[in-house]
Amino acid sequence: MSSHPLLEKLKIADRAGCGAAWGEWVETSGDRIDTHNPTDGKLLASVASTRVPEAELILAKAAERYDTWRMRPAPARGEVVRVLGQHLRQHKEALGEMISVEVGKTRSEGQGEVQEMIDICDFAVGLSRQLYGATMHSERSRHRMYEQWHPLGPVGVISAFNFPMAVWSWNAAIAAVCGDVVLWKPSPWAPLCAQAVQQICHDVMAETDSTGLFNLVCGGAEMGGWMAESKGLPLVSFTGSSAIGKQVAGKVGQRLGRSILELGGNNAIIVMDDADLDLSVRAIAFGAVGTAGQRCTTTRRIFAQKGIAPKLASALVKAYGTVKMGDPLEDGTLLGPLISQRAVENYEKAIAAAKAQGGEILCGGKAVDRDGFFVEPTIVKAPNQESFPIAWDETFAPILYVFEVDDLDDALRQHNAVAQGLSSAIFTDSISAAERFLSHRGSDCGIANVNIGTSGAEIGGAFGGEKDTGGGREAGSDAWKAYMRRQTCTINWGGDLPLAQGVEFDVG
Repeated sequence: MSSHPLLEKLKIADRAGCGAAWGEWVETSGDRIDTHNPTDGKLLASVASTRVPEAELILAKAAERYDTWRMRPAPARGEVVRVLGQHLRQHKEALGEMISVEVGKTRSEGQGEVQEMIDICDFAVGLSRQLYGATMHSERSRHRMYEQWHPLGPVGVISAFNFPMAVWSWNAAIAAVCGDVVLWKPSPWAPLCAQAVQQICHDVMAETDSTGLFNLVCGGAEMGGWMAESKGLPLVSFTGSSAIGKQVAGKVGQRLGRSILELGGNNAIIVMDDADLDLSVRAIAFGAVGTAGQRCTTTRRIFAQKGIAPKLASALVKAYGTVKMGDPLEDGTLLGPLISQRAVENYEKAIAAAKAQGGEILCGGKAVDRDGFFVEPTIVKAPNQESFPIAWDETFAPILYVFEVDDLDDALRQHNAVAQGLSSAIFTDSISAAERFLSHRGSDCGIANVNIGTSGAEIGGAFGGEKDTGGGREAGSDAWKAYMRRQTCTINWGGDLPLAQGVEFDVG
């Protein structure tokens, strides 16, 4: 274990295993998971993953808590989540730094991720008094019809490294007020972030008599596969690549379980000739460079109308020249490292492919010769997307492809051509163009923005996308319904027994 002071501060300095059930740490005995600081490549910790028999015991413990937790009134469940939000506020700085240390986000982004956890707790507390069902008129006299929502059961959450804490909270806070308990498998790239959050959960559960509500297992593909196949988890929420997501969906579907899929994004921004150039450049730079291009909402493609394209490209290159790269915890740093050496290699392969397919490197294009996993933010002037296959793939790195288009029709056609459908944006001062982009014949993504970028969704709206992005929705709006089961109820308060649709069936 590293001597990094954050580990002791967050009470995760001496733990060998990575599992938790019933508010207690479980010493697990699976393969070791080594986690490194991507800024310098140094080992932070080596923890034991959870073996399947150990995970089954943890899930059994969680199921015991579910039997009583679902009977606690929803506003009382919301009170537990309120306390969780308070604890997150108290530890915001340290948790944000842990994100920076283990996955390389800048200080601002790390703190922002923790704030997102706090925000979803606030949202969930209000939601605990708003789990509404509808009433409807019956066609039968003296009958009342309505629907109500019941807890679903233990919920499995499989999160990715790029949001090592927030994605768990989107699911856990909502699931908790819905009456579910949670079993979390974090990314193998971020076990310490998960342990830090779980330790806070232990304190909250002890304070609120809710032990067993939040539980943790750790591991790689084997553990994820077990969760997908486990009938003890009626819902599995998976965040990750489209390829793995399809495997998870297949296994969950085979047992007729439910899945929430938050998969790949290959997000684009359309910039029309009448766009505000400065606004566009700032939004594109953050969307493409933030988190070193490792967000599912990262901006990866630009479709610029020919009149503005040269000025936009020039302004973007100038803006990229001001991006400070370095230690994510240093003031002023805007670009931290990629998560691993493999991510650097994938970046280099994508750059080589872009060149081979006729792309022109306007800036960047190289890995950086220094400790850690740093690469240059890169802009590629690309030919038509149809003849540029690398742009159809999602490379988790700060690579931006810029295409010239004739008009909005051309832009929308190319924008919607890729398999992914998460986040999208248009920059224009034309009401007509903006409304067309937002219409059913416009963007085919789950998120569509006008004059703001693709990255940085708020928790008040449902988050997720279409096509190979999986169709899942998390966080705000009515995403809570995925964590509950709907029940339609009819009450006959009269003395007759009429059948629906006028059917007659007289017996006796």
